[in-house]
Amino acid sequence: MSPTIEVLDDPSAACADLLVEAAAAGGQLVLTGGSTPQAAYERAAEKREAWSEATLWWGDERCVPPDDERSNYLMAKRALLDRVVADGGGPAVHRIPGELGPTQGADAYEAELREVGPPEFDLLLLGLGPDGHIASMFPDQRSLSEDSRLVVGVEEAGLEPYVPRVTFTFPALALGKRVVVLVAGEEKADAVAAAFGESAKPDPHVPSSLLASVASDLVVLLDSAAASGL
Repeated sequence: MSPTIEVLDDPSAACADLLVEAAAAGGQLVLTGGSTPQAAYERAAEKREAWSEATLWWGDERCVPPDDERSNYLMAKRALLDRVVADGGGPAVHRIPGELGPTQGADAYEAELREVGPPEFDLLLLGLGPDGHIASMFPDQRSLSEDSRLVVGVEEAGLEPYVPRVTFTFPALALGKRVVVLVAGEEKADAVAAAFGESAKPDPHVPSSLLASVASDLVVLLDSAAASGL
């Protein structure tokens, strides 16, 4: 599937609109970490009423407690959850128990996903690392070839913070009805070009280049700096 690429002055605002649309429909959403998604969450939280019937999952997590500053969950809690939860209401939350470690954390999240279906995700949000990684699937690692499990542990992260991770695999990403990749910054330009440019081809050295083969609806939201290599 060829991606829909949008180059925008404020890709986080466009992402926030997509998040709110999916949440307001009572959708199943997958969140990610990073500073660019954080801005999208803060913007999306302004539509507080949209989130009451949504269900939230995470595509990856660092193996740290949920109150650790490195936690993807903590970032989303501060930017989104704390702003939309009121009087005990708010979205259903399925966080990855990273504090259990990569093996037990992955097993627990796999079981939780399997117990409910697993669900089809109405919107699955991903960031993109300067090395081309998505979720916590790093270049040339074993996780890229996993074809049966939805969630695996990652003992060694490819970028900082160098802590073990729990990550969705490509079979899990394939459950996304719409996969949205949000990228900002010139330091990501080479990775964007390698993953989504005219000469891009599937390459395990650039994990994001494998997305097009599993995503039926792939949207890439870029600022001009991230798109400068296209």
